Amino acid sequence: MIADIKKTDDGYLVKWERNLNHSVDAVWAMLTDNNKLEKWFEELRAGDLRQGGFMKFYVPDVMDEKLEIMEYEPNSVLEFDWFGDVIRFELHPENEGSVLILIEKVKTITEQTKKDLAGWHVCLDVIIALLDGEPIQRDDEWKYWFEQYTEKLEVFE
Repeated sequence: MIADIKKTDDGYLVKWERNLNHSVDAVWAMLTDNNKLEKWFEELRAGDLRQGGFMKFYVPDVMDEKLEIMEYEPNSVLEFDWFGDVIRFELHPENEGSVLILIEKVKTITEQTKKDLAGWHVCLDVIIALLDGEPIQRDDEWKYWFEQYTEKLEVFE
C-alpha cells in the first residue's frame, strides 16, 4: 500500500503503516541490530542507540555520515535525522503481532525525495519478507514504486 502524503506548514508528512504477524521485539531487532539491519538497508547502521546518539549512513570510500537520533524509546520509537529531513519508526503491539509505522518528515520535494520514498517503501516490504522468510525482487519493486510515488507527488509540484 502506497504511503499517505500530506502537506504541512513546514513541508510534507509521509506515512506508511504495516500490520505484521511478528512481535515488537522481532521487528525492533530489524531496525536496531546491525546484523539484521544490513539485510534490508545495506548502508544504514545503528551507532549509539539513545536520544542524542546516532545512526550511521556508510558507503565505502564515498560517505560516512552520523545521523542524529532525536527520539529513542526501546521497542517503541526510533527517530533520526535523514539528511535534513526526519525518519521516524514507531512500533506498537497488536494482538499476536505488531504495527510498524514509518514517518518521513520532508522539507522540500525533490527528485531525490521520489527515490527515497520508493526506497523506504521497498525497505518496509523487505523487512516483512525477511521476517516472513520470503524472497523479494528489490530492483523490480523499486522501479514500480518509484513510478507510483513520482505520480503521487505530481499534485504537490
